[in-house]
Amino acid sequence: MSVAPYFLQRPAQRTSCVVFASPHSGRAYPEEMLEHGLLDPLQLRSSEDAYVDRIFARVPDFGAVLLSATYPRAWVDLNRRSDELDPALIEGVGRAGLNPRIASGLGVIPRVVAGGRAIYRGKISRAAAQERIEQVWVPYHHLLKSVLDESHAQFGQAILIDCHSMPREALSTVRMGHRTRPEIVIGDRYGASARSEVVNEVEAAFIAQGFEVSRNVPFAGAYVTQHYGRPSRQYHAIQVEIDRSLYMDEATLELRPDFAAFRDRITAAAKTIAEIGVERLPLAAE
Repeated sequence: MSVAPYFLQRPAQRTSCVVFASPHSGRAYPEEMLEHGLLDPLQLRSSEDAYVDRIFARVPDFGAVLLSATYPRAWVDLNRRSDELDPALIEGVGRAGLNPRIASGLGVIPRVVAGGRAIYRGKISRAAAQERIEQVWVPYHHLLKSVLDESHAQFGQAILIDCHSMPREALSTVRMGHRTRPEIVIGDRYGASARSEVVNEVEAAFIAQGFEVSRNVPFAGAYVTQHYGRPSRQYHAIQVEIDRSLYMDEATLELRPDFAAFRDRITAAAKTIAEIGVERLPLAAE
């Protein structure tokens, strides 16, 4: 591969137990995908959490780590188990253990992008799929585990903020009583991946910036929160989904004119999140 599988930004001084990660904002599309697939570049990018890495780019200024994928979700989905292989796409894969994500074409090697549009003309080999997993999925998760373990060793706890964006249409059926539709959805797998006091602080940080926030509906968290969230051991994993229409045109992927102002609001929330637990950790900056 000509591109590293991730981009890691460390702060000059680690003062936060929080790790921000963006597994779906990668945009290094391999030539073979562009040349031999069925979709044009814009269609391929429809599943991408475009610009999420840019939205959270300043978190190292607050003493936190930022880990971003470089390869796109359409190439390898880092928010899936490495064994979620799609028999409709990958040669030699059996149908045992088929789950709804795989059945819909959204396994670790996706068969479709947003709207169910097929990426490939036919199947790919098992060896080609495994190569992607070994070259992209494995090193990303190896590093993510490493920085979370660093947080835990230094601060006594680790908080993972798994950063995503969601299409506006995904919120069309969400109701919040008399309130408007949510702009940010926080997923903690219904309390299984993080302690409630940590989730409350994350939620409050976004509410303080004027965002409408809901929990777990329609997104409660997938592989990353399930795998890394171990609240009984002080490993907390929280998924944050942001409505894409707040900062870009979803059809063209062009940024809105007010992108900078929107990013400032997210940055302010991220600063507050990066400070979670600092008052209880007097040795954190040593």
